[in-house]
Amino acid sequence: MKEKINKIDENILNEVSNIENIEKGAYNIRKNGEGIERKITENVNIVTKTDKPGIDIYVKENTKFEYIHIPVIITESGLKDLVYNDFYIGKNANVIIVAGCGIHNDHHKDSQHDGIHRFFLEEGARVKYYEKHYGEGSGDGQKILNPVTEVYLKPGSSMEMESNQIKGVDSTIRETKGILEKDTNFIVTEKIMTHGKQFAKTIFDVQLNGENSSTHVTSRSVATDDSEQFFESKIYGNAKSFAHSECDAIIKDNAKVTATPEITANNVDANLIHEAAIGKIAGEQLIKLMTLGLSEKEAEEEIIKGFLR
Repeated sequence: MKEKINKIDENILNEVSNIENIEKGAYNIRKNGEGIERKITENVNIVTKTDKPGIDIYVKENTKFEYIHIPVIITESGLKDLVYNDFYIGKNANVIIVAGCGIHNDHHKDSQHDGIHRFFLEEGARVKYYEKHYGEGSGDGQKILNPVTEVYLKPGSSMEMESNQIKGVDSTIRETKGILEKDTNFIVTEKIMTHGKQFAKTIFDVQLNGENSSTHVTSRSVATDDSEQFFESKIYGNAKSFAHSECDAIIKDNAKVTATPEITANNVDANLIHEAAIGKIAGEQLIKLMTLGLSEKEAEEEIIKGFLR
């Protein structure tokens, strides 16, 4: 694989997917709108779509603890890439999926990747899904990432999703939707940091349709300089169900953060909770670290690292 990627590609892959782990399972690498490398296994098949850009990933039932990597690299300034990836996870399968996109832009035109991922989990299936986004480059062209994730859980299945915006992304709108049937669980953890004039918007929409379905949505974010963030969470309890949504944000400088919760109970046995906290770094936290010899800036950096860990 390494003979097909250059140093810039390798750096991006290490940031979003860890290049050494990619070759351990099935993978599909997309660069500048085209697939450049693919590997399938006995239990995981990857097929190119014929009606639109993207791939279909099929995981056999009872597959256990296999890795699937689907990283995207953008190094062409001015490219607007759109891809549709569908995951079909067989009954009682248990897999780990690592996605993510890195954009390198050294020029003045905007580069953009929009990834629409749909997950269809059969009964008893389990998925851990990791998604990272990263931007770099010396140009003034924007690095834009707009991921959409749709999750459909059959009875007894579960999905755990961890989404990280590492750095360097100028604009992002992140949409996550879930349709949950009986005895399902959907856990989402999101971490975002923005600076400069960057913009980030997160939208969660989860429908708890089945008895004993549950979701836990956690967003942790740091906004600095003149950046702006929006968090919008909509959870609907349409049956006996449980939901906990929380948004915690640290704000600095002239940054702005808006959190809009919406929880709707359409069933008397729906138990829905939302929490939100936005504020600056507490003074006592800074003082405690500064007494250990750190400067104020170093203390702030340590607090932010711990917050987003």
